Amino acid sequence: MFSSSFTKISADESEAKEFVLTLDHSNFSDTISKHNFIVVEFYAPWCGHCKKLAPEFEKAASILSKHDSPVFLAKVDANEETNKGLASEFDIKGFPTLKILRNGGKTVQDYKGPRDANGIVDYLKKQSGPASAEIKSVDDASSLIGGNKIVVVGVFPKFSGEEYDNFIALAEKLRSDYEFAHTLDAKLLPRGESSVTGPTVRLFKPFDELFVDFQDFHVEALEKFVEESSVPIVTVYNNDPNNHPFVVKFFNNPNAKAMLFLNFNSEAADSLKTKYRDAAEQYRNEGLSFLVGDIEASQGAFQYFGLKEDQAPLIIIQHNDGQKFLKPNVEADHISTWLKEYKDGKVQPFKKSESIPEVNNEPVKVVVSDSLQDIVFKSGKNVLLEFYAPWCGHCKKLAPILDEVAVSYQSDPDVIIAKLDATANDIPSGTFDVQGYPTLYFKSASGKILQHEGDRTKEAIVDFIEKNRDKTTQQEQGKDEL
Repeated sequence: MFSSSFTKISADESEAKEFVLTLDHSNFSDTISKHNFIVVEFYAPWCGHCKKLAPEFEKAASILSKHDSPVFLAKVDANEETNKGLASEFDIKGFPTLKILRNGGKTVQDYKGPRDANGIVDYLKKQSGPASAEIKSVDDASSLIGGNKIVVVGVFPKFSGEEYDNFIALAEKLRSDYEFAHTLDAKLLPRGESSVTGPTVRLFKPFDELFVDFQDFHVEALEKFVEESSVPIVTVYNNDPNNHPFVVKFFNNPNAKAMLFLNFNSEAADSLKTKYRDAAEQYRNEGLSFLVGDIEASQGAFQYFGLKEDQAPLIIIQHNDGQKFLKPNVEADHISTWLKEYKDGKVQPFKKSESIPEVNNEPVKVVVSDSLQDIVFKSGKNVLLEFYAPWCGHCKKLAPILDEVAVSYQSDPDVIIAKLDATANDIPSGTFDVQGYPTLYFKSASGKILQHEGDRTKEAIVDFIEKNRDKTTQQEQGKDEL
């Protein structure tokens, strides 16, 4: 009885004490400047992911506060108006975002670790310790190198000099992305011949040639080597969570992206993968990155690109400007030929589009990607175009109002009211900025494009059209006759 009461009191007391520091615009700079290492969560009170993280973050802060060298965690309500300046300063685009601040805030890095308490603790213990761990034994090496991760090891005849200093500088810069270690004895390292005495950087990876060496110790050259060597020649996209970090890296890199989607269990899978890898070896240094995806794991990609399973095996290449190129039902022996045609500019861009409707006689006209030019840009008419999503509640609410607007213009041949399903059709990104649904744009007869951001009532929309439409010859003649 006594012991259970005592436990309850202790628990209540520990719950009352908060280990995560609460920061805001008034105390942020002063607090950060006092810490050599501190982790800050930028959150919003309404954010579900933030609510889920909060108890894990608090638990981690409690454990880390008892660490030999205590590690401090803090939080900032970035939704609070007075803290918006801090959110802007740290380029906060979503919630929660965690930042690691070092040297009194002089160095800022993204937190890229787990979101559970134990994972946070383990990750931050490494992040708050030395940027590179010394390997003194085979056990040190085997505990660090292995699994599905990138490890960068510097081999040196001595732990001093320009090469060593540059390696440690690189480790400090990239420590949130990779694990770093250094050793005096390459024979302690796994995989491959280890008679190298250094100075050499050996990058271990769980794919391709398993390790690669580098001897240029300029920091910029080292960084480029690590970034390029840590991307597989062909990234694998399937249901294995171990591949996820490499898939993220693939989509974040600045290259055009070539993606082969196929059924990994099909008879043709091995020959397709082999020929695709051969092509990737050939073109990997020409601004293209390569991924192979299993259809089972790629349903989201198929929906996003507007692809159908009966088109597989297929290759789709996407440029950063949104332009896409497609080769459906590709055969293994045709992969290299098609990629050469693409590189030579002989492949036409692919556009995601629904079929042009055979009958289009409702008041609100249906526009698809393939009819956008004819109905909107080349019609010479004043066009109000709604970008919508079929599942969007606000769009459903707007639909009868747009119908009323369209009916009121049925006798006016110079005005078209139209709609486009933005989930099923590509949108010209340089022309329309569609961040949410519904989005309304107006194109005047002379080509002027404006976004309607006012009320979504019939009156407000009609006023907007009348204010921005171009006068037609017919209207001018009517005035002259008066």
